[in-house]
Amino acid sequence: MTSRDLLWIPVFAVLVAFSVPWFMWGTDAIVAGLPIWLWWHVGWMVLAAACFRRFAAGAWDRGMGLDPEVDRGRGDDVDAGSFETSGGDPGGEGP
Repeated sequence: MTSRDLLWIPVFAVLVAFSVPWFMWGTDAIVAGLPIWLWWHVGWMVLAAACFRRFAAGAWDRGMGLDPEVDRGRGDDVDAGSFETSGGDPGGEGP
């Protein structure tokens, strides 16, 4: 693991800590007909999704001990539609 990979630990800690808008409890503000805390939550989930996408695209492989350059050519990615049924046609009828 590199120091860049270890940066994800505090990133996810902050995402978890602020996912619940505890500092907005008791606020009655309304924006566009919805409570402000709901807008915070929706925005925060978008931010969390963007962070996880970046994490999954880069640090996930290294954290799992995988080398994406080596694994890319192995052909382990199996398409769900490519499985063949044994003893019959793909329609599900037996012999």
